Amino acid sequence: MLRVERSSNGEVVFRLSGRIHGENIVQLEELLKSEEQGRRVSLDLKDVTLVNEDAVRFLSRCESERIALTNCPAYIREWITKQRRGS
Repeated sequence: MLRVERSSNGEVVFRLSGRIHGENIVQLEELLKSEEQGRRVSLDLKDVTLVNEDAVRFLSRCESERIALTNCPAYIREWITKQRRGS
């Protein structure tokens, strides 16, 4: 299960908690697309407990689209880095 909390104070922060997998990615993409163009957006991953390969690709795409990943757990950061290197 994934829980998403939105807060805004000049920038939009989506605080994610729980597991991110394929079903959640579509919902997250829709949330991100619904935000105003040019507005700073970040995903707070502090309380994310588990991700799968699809989620890692999604998070990598987010970063390439200038969506910040804050409080990213080390194992997720390492997986994103490996995925980008093609390993």
